[in-house]
Amino acid sequence: MKKKKKTRNKTQGNLSKTILDILRKNSGQAYNYKQVAAAMGVNDASSRNQIIKKLAQLAAKKQITQIDRGKYVIEDSNDYYTGVLDLTTKGYGYVMVPELADDIFIANKDLNAAFNGDTVEVYVFNRRRKKRSEGEITKILKRKLTEFVGTLQKKKDFGFVVVDEASMYTDFFISGNKMGDAQDGDKVVVEFDEWPERADSPFGRITRVLGTPGEHQTEIHSILAQYGLPHEFPEKVEEFANSLDTSINQEEIARRRDMRDILTFTIDPKDAKDFDDALSFRELENGNYEIGIHIADVSHYVKPNTILDEEAYDRATSVYLVDRVVPMLPEILSNNACSLRPEEEKFTFSAVFEIDDQATVKKEWFGRTVTYSDERFAYEEAQHIIETNSGTIPEEISIRNHPYTVKGPIVEAVVTLNRLAKKMRSRRMRDGAISFDKVEVKFNLDENNDPTGVFFKVAKDANKLIEEFMLLANRKVAEFIGKQKPKKTFVYRCHDEPDEEKLQTLQNIVGRFGHQLNLKDRKTTTSSLNKLLEDVQGRREQNMVDTLAIRSMSKAYYGTENIGHYGLAFDYYTHFTSPIRRYPDVMVHRLLQHYLDKNESASEEEYENKCHHSSEMENLASNAERDSIKYMQVKFMQDHENEDFLGVISGVTEWGIFVEIVENKCEGMIRLRDLNDDHYEFDPKEFAVTGRKTGKTFTLGDEVYVRVKNADLIKRHLDFSMVGSREEVED
Repeated sequence: MKKKKKTRNKTQGNLSKTILDILRKNSGQAYNYKQVAAAMGVNDASSRNQIIKKLAQLAAKKQITQIDRGKYVIEDSNDYYTGVLDLTTKGYGYVMVPELADDIFIANKDLNAAFNGDTVEVYVFNRRRKKRSEGEITKILKRKLTEFVGTLQKKKDFGFVVVDEASMYTDFFISGNKMGDAQDGDKVVVEFDEWPERADSPFGRITRVLGTPGEHQTEIHSILAQYGLPHEFPEKVEEFANSLDTSINQEEIARRRDMRDILTFTIDPKDAKDFDDALSFRELENGNYEIGIHIADVSHYVKPNTILDEEAYDRATSVYLVDRVVPMLPEILSNNACSLRPEEEKFTFSAVFEIDDQATVKKEWFGRTVTYSDERFAYEEAQHIIETNSGTIPEEISIRNHPYTVKGPIVEAVVTLNRLAKKMRSRRMRDGAISFDKVEVKFNLDENNDPTGVFFKVAKDANKLIEEFMLLANRKVAEFIGKQKPKKTFVYRCHDEPDEEKLQTLQNIVGRFGHQLNLKDRKTTTSSLNKLLEDVQGRREQNMVDTLAIRSMSKAYYGTENIGHYGLAFDYYTHFTSPIRRYPDVMVHRLLQHYLDKNESASEEEYENKCHHSSEMENLASNAERDSIKYMQVKFMQDHENEDFLGVISGVTEWGIFVEIVENKCEGMIRLRDLNDDHYEFDPKEFAVTGRKTGKTFTLGDEVYVRVKNADLIKRHLDFSMVGSREEVED
């Protein structure tokens, strides 16, 4: 059970909130302690004494004004703000308020039952110029989460759920009739009910038993539940999807552009099950090329105001965990009707371009089509075709498990598309796009989902070929709608310019490795960023620099107000190419057809709300994916406890040193208190810790040998012990 000292002040905090609420509802009207007590419905001596004391404290804080002896009033104040609470693991937090430059510090005693991520009203009672202002949460406007994942500690006829989330400063009290079938030690989902006035802990009810902590299925389902993400479809949604007519019928074909006779193929990961994009290729008589980017026509099947559409919108995205995909759409659509499988006719939504040999678009067309995929390739197979200019696919990379030969026209198409893609990419780079080719960590899993090895996914020409043509379709669709007059409501993928302070911090860090950034203007910034990302390729600091560079960027989001895409150097950009796994793409398809049909502009407010929801769900899915990778890294390292590894210091804090192992990118922490050869002090300016007696320093980017001390699956945390610097160990 979590320490109760962090929750003892909660009753007093609630009393403050209650009094302030009473006075605020009657703004300008004076109240004495008897009137406050009557409004609260209490009349015992103890409660009255607490009210008298609390009124005096609130007046001392200038949250209320004493206008006469024992009479208090609350004035309309400019000291109240609305913001989002960001809790730390130490039990205090900060409220981020858009109109204030700095966050507002909230002590634990002033949280007043608010949880991490809640939208709250905060009263600022201590304004400071040089330090953060301090405040107290006076009202919870919106709970970010009402369900939490934790472990049940069961007593005789009640229990407590200790929440996994490190920032949660309290546990949940569970009465005996609200435990369901949960047993002591089970990992469970607890739903917040209430936090009574005098209770140390909030009250909750157990809604789901996830299983035994540490077991694979339990931990994966815990990650999904932690972010409020589903792991299966409701039965009614499955039934609705299975009842859809997915036949390729003549009546619908007649409404579409028929492109079934044009050479078409897909290139995807070898283990992909849903193929939502395909390319068609043919050479025209004038020497130009007709290239079609064909996308599964999800909006043909997923109609507005159906339970299928509501479910897809709620999910907003597919979630890609290390061992599974949690799809946005049921399997009948994601893996069948909407998957552009080889040798099958499909309904598609297409962007078709006439492109010359310099990769310049001469003509464009957008609309619904029917297509037929002639071939399906894995990236490795397409890469082999590009590298050898040959259609002979060897057995070791063949997804057919035997060698085979690709027809000449397809080989020619792949090679030509690659050549054009390189020209498009080169042009993007010249225009100021940033080349983020971050190494992705992947795992080889056995039949029990245990990791047997780690490998790194690196984007090669075949990946970049597909990327460039998807970028082309996304950009051109956005331009087609975005440039129309009068302005039409549309869904854009937006990416703002980076924060100057973050770029300066990045400059300070990479300077330690001999790299320089030129932050004079946009052009010099992007060109020097690209040079940095190129220079660190294959170096010890690569993954750390890649990660820090990405963090220095603004976060991309969906919105109806177009601001362009900084990272891609596009004035207009949207997401059109993945409607199987992203709801914004479904919205884009609907809006595009709506405007092709010459209809009026759609509701901006409606689509802005949907964009906001989609961005939030994308963020949750990204966090879940990151947690699942961390979980699998810890699971992998469990078999390597007490082994030594070479690593790079990837972060330095006041409580520990983070080290990333070179050979597998697993990151863990060495606690400063475990460095027993000296007392080490943190220097934030130097990104280092230094021994007080010896002067020995460990700095960001240093190569060190570490030993795996502990791999905690439940907390998804790796603890290392320091063996020594690379020089010390290898000398």
